[in-house]
Amino acid sequence: MDHALKTFGSDIAIAFSGAEDVALVEYAHLTGRPYRVFSLDTGRLNPETYQLFDAVEKHYGIHIEYTFPDAQETMELVRTKGMFSFYEDGHQECCRVRKVRPLRRQLKTLKAWITGQRKDQSPGTRMAVPVVEVDPVFEGVEGGPGSLIKYNPLSNMSSAEVWNFLRVMGVPTNKLHACGYISIGCEPCTRAVLPNQHEREGRWWWEDATGGLGWELEQLSRGSRGEEAEVLVSWGLGVCDCPKGCWLQRVAKRTAAVHAAMAAMCSSAM
Repeated sequence: MDHALKTFGSDIAIAFSGAEDVALVEYAHLTGRPYRVFSLDTGRLNPETYQLFDAVEKHYGIHIEYTFPDAQETMELVRTKGMFSFYEDGHQECCRVRKVRPLRRQLKTLKAWITGQRKDQSPGTRMAVPVVEVDPVFEGVEGGPGSLIKYNPLSNMSSAEVWNFLRVMGVPTNKLHACGYISIGCEPCTRAVLPNQHEREGRWWWEDATGGLGWELEQLSRGSRGEEAEVLVSWGLGVCDCPKGCWLQRVAKRTAAVHAAMAAMCSSAM
């Protein structure tokens, strides 16, 4: 972090999503150097994420540089396909309008940026996340390939290590983390995950055959019936006190299927 800020000064900025990447802001603050923070407001974020933005600004005495989707593009998408078209034809189009293009515009004003990407976030796609790299996708202010440097200072840290750091430093965090949310994005595309589920299973789950009830039953069938089943039932009965009525609470609607599956497995094992 210190190397990044020292090298690029005001031409580098931290990309802050409103989740555990608040660690980046804390690291930058600890260097004692000036730093910039930007965030993409897609217009579909959780209220808790907006609350965290406000808390971070007050905690560090900074102003986050918010970037927004193009109003005309967003209006045309919603008028043509509705508010939730991504549930039917995938999230790529909506993300392209609300996230990728605004990010591209923001990065075109910089020479380098800092992200919270870690190798353990998505083993299938992020195992090769160098700490420093020439951005292979986006361009910087000078334009052309190789014009943007990307820092990933959390690359080799695990989620547990990041959270140990956040707790020790006492920094503001997103309230959704206490409700079972690990990876936090837009409200319609983010849900809580169960114990031992990978954090990315809480994002765009309708496109992933490994998500949902089928995954839960598979985990039960792998011999984790005791603790896992107890957690499912306790959350299903509303132990989670998340004010959003989050996905963990909605497990209650599916406990009958879980119980039936458990009974069938127990019978076959006898």
